Amino acid sequence: MTNKDIREHLLGLQDLGYKEFHCKLIPNVDSSRVIGVRTPMLRRYAKELIKSGNYQEFISELPHEYFDEMNLHGMIICNISDYEEAVCEIDKFLPYVDNWATCDLLSFKKAFKGNLGRLEHDVCRWINSGDTYTMRFGMGVLLEFYLDEAFNPRHLEWVATVESDEYYVRMMQAWYFATAIAKQYEASIPYIEQHRLHEWTHRKAIQKARESFRVSDEVKAYLKSLK
Repeated sequence: MTNKDIREHLLGLQDLGYKEFHCKLIPNVDSSRVIGVRTPMLRRYAKELIKSGNYQEFISELPHEYFDEMNLHGMIICNISDYEEAVCEIDKFLPYVDNWATCDLLSFKKAFKGNLGRLEHDVCRWINSGDTYTMRFGMGVLLEFYLDEAFNPRHLEWVATVESDEYYVRMMQAWYFATAIAKQYEASIPYIEQHRLHEWTHRKAIQKARESFRVSDEVKAYLKSLK
């Protein structure tokens, strides 16, 4: 299947109402680059391509013209189970990611879950890349895989010391710390008590934690006092 065939298929799945809605969520993406394919349909098509094996030419082409093509690409590579192959494809893909929605759909459970030891090196590399969405992705990996049994307090330091004026980097920092407060309270609360985060990120982390159903009312009241 050619890249032209894949694009024509996506255009055939276009939902203009969904496009209008979704464009409001990704204001930094030119609306002319958005086809408007609903996520469940995009995931279904990704599975079809994976099953058929007709996707190698498609994922070898970067960047794609359309936002939806980028998301399809991301969904395909998320199904890679070999760790080294997955990291190789991630490193090819991330430099072309230009929005939070494409970044946040990336979840590599098949490749990462059994390789958390070696993954730390790559996470550190991504977080320190200086690229907005590569940094966001790296912090998202810590949030997804390292706030339970694999937690290490040094990860808090990795995220806290990220320096960026980018909104989407700071928002992920806040999201990470809000989740850390819910899951690793004793280790993470000093970062809030000591105002270790950028002021905006500090306030946003408190807000997100206080909105979480996983945080007790007592902790929420204490967080409010730390604003």
